[in-house]
Amino acid sequence: MEIRYKRRDFARILGVSEQRLSEADAWPELGNDTDPPEFYTPRDLSAYRRALGRHPARRPLRRQLFLNFKGGTGKTSLSVAYAYRLAEMGHRVLLLDLDSQGHATQHLGFEGEKCERTLYDVLARKVPVSEVLVETPLAEFDLVPANLGMSTIDMALMPMAGREFKLRKALDEVSDRYEFMIMDAPPSFGLLNLNALIAADDLLVPVLPDFLSFHGLKLLFETVTELEEDLGHTLQRIFIVLNQYSPTTRIAREARRALETHYPEFLMDTIVRQSTKFAQASSEGVPICAFAPGRKGAKDVDSLISEAMRVPTEAVKETIL
Repeated sequence: MEIRYKRRDFARILGVSEQRLSEADAWPELGNDTDPPEFYTPRDLSAYRRALGRHPARRPLRRQLFLNFKGGTGKTSLSVAYAYRLAEMGHRVLLLDLDSQGHATQHLGFEGEKCERTLYDVLARKVPVSEVLVETPLAEFDLVPANLGMSTIDMALMPMAGREFKLRKALDEVSDRYEFMIMDAPPSFGLLNLNALIAADDLLVPVLPDFLSFHGLKLLFETVTELEEDLGHTLQRIFIVLNQYSPTTRIAREARRALETHYPEFLMDTIVRQSTKFAQASSEGVPICAFAPGRKGAKDVDSLISEAMRVPTEAVKETIL
């Protein structure tokens, strides 16, 4: 990831004044024996957090899945931004790319085909997650990458005993390392996504403001209900996230009203507004919060995180069909 923070943004992320940052710039443990840098890197962010003691209070682990059976909802851009921003805030985060196309991996500036191991090795070959994850320049943020080698993972899982629970058990190995495990899933139904649903505490469903999105929602909720009935796993929280919303179009406004009517218990108050910066950030291999801090896309991701954090963890929502 080619990420550089301006001094003002760097101080804001750390929650310190620029004067306090200037004082820290001279600390020997930060290796700054010259003038303060013009730009800072993710590695600097982690180092300054340690030196200044600016990590937030440790939170209990939450496993959160971004999934919609309909493609093209902006799910990966949103999940990567969400995960990276949590780590940028100082939380310990593991992002799992479950899609053989490896878009989340690419979004972070990594080439999936150059990664020797993926989640396939964890689930099909019993390689520990700790041996597969890739460290990013941000010390609080790790990645389990994906590439085309994952395209046969459902076939590999098919003959296994307890195949639906493989991912949940595998993640237990590193559960004490993280506060958040964020899973970016492909827009399909299969054993891997079934594993992801069972491993998750929370389900976040990005939807576009159009009526085609409703077909994917209905199938997804039917699957969640079957999951509860057949495998005894109940998601603690389900969030529908209205993504890429522009109030200037009639169909977007109507789709929003329909969501408010049919899925009121699940629809988040936060709306992620339409922004070209998401696509630009993705093409650059940089999360939007680092690519365009302070712009509406980054602000909406912050709002999404704040809302997801303040919902009581014990709240369990009943599924609507």
